[in-house]
Amino acid sequence: MKTSTLITCFVVAGTAIAIGSYQLGTRHPAAMPGGDAPSASAMSDTKMDPKTGRQVLYWHDPMVPATKFDKPGKSPFMDMQLVPVYADEAAGEGVSVAAGVSQNLGIRTAIVRMADMQSRLEAVGVIAQNERGTEVVQSRVTGYIEKLQVRAVFDPVRKGQALATIYAPEWASALEEYLGIRRAQVGSALVDAARARLRLLSIPDDVVVRSEQSGTAQTRFTLTAPTSGVVAELGVRDGAMVSPGMTLFRISDLSTVWAMADVPEAVASQIRVGSGAEVQVTGLQDSIAGKLSAILPDVDPATRTLKARIELRNPGLMLKPGMFVRVVFKQSSTAQALVIPQEAVIATGKRNVVIVAVADGKYAPVEIKLGREIGTDVEVKSGLSEGQKVVASGQFLLDSEASLKSGLSRLNTGTPAVATAQVHTGSGKVVAVDKDEVTISHGPIASIQWGAMTMGFKAPKDGLPKDLKPGSQVTFEFSQQGDAYQLERITPAMGGVKP
Repeated sequence: MKTSTLITCFVVAGTAIAIGSYQLGTRHPAAMPGGDAPSASAMSDTKMDPKTGRQVLYWHDPMVPATKFDKPGKSPFMDMQLVPVYADEAAGEGVSVAAGVSQNLGIRTAIVRMADMQSRLEAVGVIAQNERGTEVVQSRVTGYIEKLQVRAVFDPVRKGQALATIYAPEWASALEEYLGIRRAQVGSALVDAARARLRLLSIPDDVVVRSEQSGTAQTRFTLTAPTSGVVAELGVRDGAMVSPGMTLFRISDLSTVWAMADVPEAVASQIRVGSGAEVQVTGLQDSIAGKLSAILPDVDPATRTLKARIELRNPGLMLKPGMFVRVVFKQSSTAQALVIPQEAVIATGKRNVVIVAVADGKYAPVEIKLGREIGTDVEVKSGLSEGQKVVASGQFLLDSEASLKSGLSRLNTGTPAVATAQVHTGSGKVVAVDKDEVTISHGPIASIQWGAMTMGFKAPKDGLPKDLKPGSQVTFEFSQQGDAYQLERITPAMGGVKP
């Protein structure tokens, strides 16, 4: 009896000691050797940045961001300190970059500002001959070139200047007949008829007068320049035989010339016939004022440009055909518009994105819509407001930094993070249905800033409704998956198929 009582006392005492030890252990956990933190929760509590008081998830080297460290120190890869990644950064949109890292990445920002949007467009072109001032000298008789006074292309000529002397033996018989009728004094009617025959043979009046004065047929005559300019084409040489309709000379008047500018078809609607233009020529200090006289109705299939014709006065013949020029088109209207540098825009092919500097070294992507280009700037129609700061250089390095924190979308592919994929709702009519895609003609979708259009969507993962067919009125939900749009749900509307 005494023995059993003694055993019972020992058991009770042992149980009491175990319970006390357990309670003591839960209140005061034992430290690990070397003073290291004993548990993950304790480590989480102690990983705080002493400078900012913010909780740190891990440290990393921005130049080798894939490797993570559980404590601060010097990077084993670069001669720089490790950078903390804070817990509040992972939860929010965007990415925070320390000032020193921002400088190392070469990040430069520009302010979104208002600027005058005077309709101004620059283009390059060449000086060309004014074809309206071109004259052609042709032969009206069969003959021979006896003497050529102008012997080279681009020789200058004056109006009335002798170009060539032509011998025309075919005129001899007609002129002798005319002179014989005059001498016979058979009456004015026959003389007038003979004179009319000479005109039909294209015999110049001065040749007839010289024949009358000399009393013998004159079979040589001189061609003269009908206008001042330069000889753009020379078709004969001394001794050459000429025939009716043959072009002997082409003379271009260079007192006025054309500047033929190549205007991209995408911006051709910004210029108007009759508007002013300034032509800048290399080597000339002052610009030459001109007027846009025509936009030719033809697009170059290789360069996708239109020809714009500007008429210019050419005193002193300073402008020569073939010169390269820069043309600045101007319009009278001026308006204010929001602009940013063109280098700040990341064009993905489907959208335009900029990186906006939010605050405290934090950056976030914003999709924008662009308008006209103004020199090195571009108009912003939506997405930004005046005074914001956008990243003008280093955008892709920021994207690389952000991809490890899941804060930014992949900007150069346009693929949003899976966790933040937005679902959009629309309604419309089914145009076509196949196993993997449904083509829908839908109305505007405000959540994604779409207008009414017809486009294809990937079929829902759980399949299509059995009664879905072309002509069905439907409501649907979809999300963007990479470059495609995935239907999450599609439901035929009440009323079924409509014509």
